[in-house]
Amino acid sequence: MATLVRRLLKVALFVGLFCLAVPYVHTYPIPMPENQVRAWLRAANWLGIRDPDDLYIPIILLADLIVATLAYLAIMKLWRRWQRGRSRA
Repeated sequence: MATLVRRLLKVALFVGLFCLAVPYVHTYPIPMPENQVRAWLRAANWLGIRDPDDLYIPIILLADLIVATLAYLAIMKLWRRWQRGRSRA
């Protein structure tokens, strides 16, 4: 039972970190500079996507996922280090 609770807490931590990353990683509502808009449009056209937002949104969600994963790994590493230090004392 304790293992299930620990796993659910880890999942909740990751979901919380992802939800925190979503509003802070992308540039919306700040308008993009013209050259950045052109770069997104060129990349979308190169990939055969008509609307650059269809490319932008998945890329930003991937960046959010990477940020949440790195934060999760850092928190888990710090937690293990803190637990080891506590058990030695």
